[in-house]
Amino acid sequence: MATQIVMDRTGDSRHFFEHTDPYGLAEAEQRFKELTGQGFTAATRTAAGDLKVVRSFDPTADETLFYPRLVGG
Repeated sequence: MATQIVMDRTGDSRHFFEHTDPYGLAEAEQRFKELTGQGFTAATRTAAGDLKVVRSFDPTADETLFYPRLVGG
């Protein structure tokens, strides 16, 4: 089961889907496009456990983390 984790100022939310479910994959890809379109950065975990920024939806990723842009001031 794959997970999309969305971080925001209230904490995080998790969205689960199966790699083999076409409906779940379509929903996950749509969520990816919406969040990155809103300015969220998407990252997947590498085999070594590090995060790697991604610019397009990867249907094989087990975990994708979305975090908002940092705002300084």
